[in-house]
Amino acid sequence: MKTVIKSILVVAVMFGTSTAYASETLDNTLYIKTINKGDNIVVKSSKGDVIFKGSVNYNGNLTQLLNFSQLSDDTYTIEITRDFEIEVIDLIVKDRVVELLIESQEKIYKPVLRTKESQLIISKIAFDTNVMSVKLYYYGELIFSENVKEEAEILSRVYRLDETNPGNYKAVIKTNDRIYTKNFRI
Repeated sequence: MKTVIKSILVVAVMFGTSTAYASETLDNTLYIKTINKGDNIVVKSSKGDVIFKGSVNYNGNLTQLLNFSQLSDDTYTIEITRDFEIEVIDLIVKDRVVELLIESQEKIYKPVLRTKESQLIISKIAFDTNVMSVKLYYYGELIFSENVKEEAEILSRVYRLDETNPGNYKAVIKTNDRIYTKNFRI
């Protein structure tokens, strides 16, 4: 717990210091991306290296809360993760000038997994893709696998698990080239 608090304080001081001396020039000033307290942000370089990963502590504008002009010249990808979606935005930093590439913005809808008694309920908004792979494990052993492809706007599945086999289960969902997992017990 102490390590987590120290890490948060170091990140807060680092961002406070860098924004105090910032001279960011935003090339696309009409674009204001609002982020909210609790959103998670990941900033990756064009090589896939994670530059920043953290949770937002304040509501505000993306470019006000994070100073991108201090980054070296490159193309970066920002992923803003919320409860049920991930927004992906690209930006270019060149000579301390930041340009958000609005046309590259993408919204990925995450699957929602919940359990009710001996049922596993999976639903996903299918605006971005109508394909998902579902695998269920019982104590690490694969017990069920299904590839779901529907033309509906919402992909949904309900799996009834055997009540006579209580224990640790794991659901692994693959969609949008991402993997989502949920560990649960019945």
